[in-house]
Amino acid sequence: MAARLLLLFIVAPVIELWLLIKVGGLIGVIPTIALVLLTAVIGSQLVRRQGLEVMQRIRAAQAHGEAPALPVLNGAALLLAGLFLITPGFLSDTLGFLLLVPKLRERIARALLSRVVIMTPGGMAGAGRRSPFGRDDSTIEGEYRRKSDVRDAANDRISRDD
Repeated sequence: MAARLLLLFIVAPVIELWLLIKVGGLIGVIPTIALVLLTAVIGSQLVRRQGLEVMQRIRAAQAHGEAPALPVLNGAALLLAGLFLITPGFLSDTLGFLLLVPKLRERIARALLSRVVIMTPGGMAGAGRRSPFGRDDSTIEGEYRRKSDVRDAANDRISRDD
């Protein structure tokens, strides 16, 4: 994991610098800087607008008693998109704009959710595992007795027999 992070923090900036130099050589320094700033401004507005929509979906899921896992992951992807878009560079802008595509973001979120199990809170009778989309995967029902109750009932039987 550390090697991947090291690679990410070394290779990504080198690629970004290389792209900035190449684009700057093609269109000039001022247009390159303007393009980087323009993508940051446009991207931040798109992230803001889509973020508000995701917040509404989270509230709606909670109001229906569903786990808002998918909207929360969409929000996390938007946060990452915003981070990519305010980072100067064309590679990070490309990744940021890709994360702004709702269908792609949802596909990534569903792939991540397929790897986890979400439990309902409380542990009440009839509350089993729930899928990230609000459907019951299983219901576990049963009866239980406390050991102390069983011992008390046994002691009562013994004392009555005497």
